[in-house]
Formats: sequence, C-alpha cells, structure tokens
Amino acid sequence: MDPTGNDSLRKALAACALAAGALCLQGAGRTLTAAAPAVEAIEVAMPDPGRAALAGYLSEKYRREPDVTGAIVDEAYAAGEALSVDPLLLLAMIGVESRFDPAARSGYGARGLMQVVPRFHRDKLAEHGGETEILDPRVNVRVGTEILRDYLRQTGSLQAGLQRYAGWQDDEENRYARKVISEKERLRRVVPRAVRNPQSDGRLPL
Repeated sequence: MDPTGNDSLRKALAACALAAGALCLQGAGRTLTAAAPAVEAIEVAMPDPGRAALAGYLSEKYRREPDVTGAIVDEAYAAGEALSVDPLLLLAMIGVESRFDPAARSGYGARGLMQVVPRFHRDKLAEHGGETEILDPRVNVRVGTEILRDYLRQTGSLQAGLQRYAGWQDDEENRYARKVISEKERLRRVVPRAVRNPQSDGRLPL
C-alpha cells in the first residue's frame, strides 16, 4: 500500500474525529445552557424604623404587648393604604376609641379596636366573615376604616367625618375630632425621629 495514501487517510480520519468532538461539545453546551435554571432576584424586606418606633411608643403608652401592638400597627397601615386613609389617623383613632384593646366593648354596643357597632354595619361585616369576626383585629380595623372613609366622603371634611364616626355631629366644639387629630400629630412626630436615627425608638413624652 502507498505510504502516502495511508498518511492521507489517517489525516482525514483525525480531522473527522476533531470535527465530531467539536459538534458534541457545542451540543452539550447548548443543553447545559437550556437546562440551567434562571436565578431570580430575592427581595429581602427591610425593617421599617418608623413602624417599629410607632409600635414601641404605642405599646408603652397603652401598656400593651409589643408584638400585639406591632401587629395592630401593620393592620392600620394595610387598611389605610388599601382605602387611601392616613394610617396615622387610624392609629390615633384606635388609641382614642379602645386604647389598643382588641376586646374593648362599650355599653352602647361598640366593639373592638375601632369600636364598631355591629348592628349598624352588618353589610360591611358580612364581607369579612360576619359579626362573629368583629373582635378580629384585622376585620375590626378594616371595617372601621371603611366606615371612616365613607363618612369623610359624605361630609367632605376631616373634622366632620370624625365627629360623625363618633356620633357627635351636634358637638359644636368638635372635641372628638380635635382629640384624634392631636394624637395623630403626636404620632407623626415619632416617625421622623426614628427615620433620622434608626437606633432610636422615636420616643416622645407619653
């Protein structure tokens, strides 16, 4: 056999082997790339120093458990954001109405954090499980916020809406509204202090 022919054959076979190997590697690369799982960014919720300061301040002022108070603060923010009502106004009302006692009751029949009277608001309560859920903090705050939002729209005024919520429409001095607004302003001063200095609890005189 011609040695030159053998050399040509060997070179051709080697070239084929290299080409086949390259195709295999390319295919494997495609397979690995296609199978590689997408890495999604993980959002880590950062603590809110303003809410934490509010929870600490309210817990101390009303002598409630910090965890319970913190949960109520969260519910007020959730309801306020959902219904476009200032959460600080809601927290001020809760302080005035029930002193942050989820089981608060009045002789008039008002119950819970925002002192909702079930017989007057059965339609709203029905959307959240009915009257049996009135003492659930989430339900009470949500329904109370819905009631306040409606009164604010109907009266067109913060003071008038608050007075109607309390059933004090005939009080020319607007004492309930002034008390709630005063407490809201006190709470408003807690938040900037905590935001400026996250190590602080934002305390104000009780």
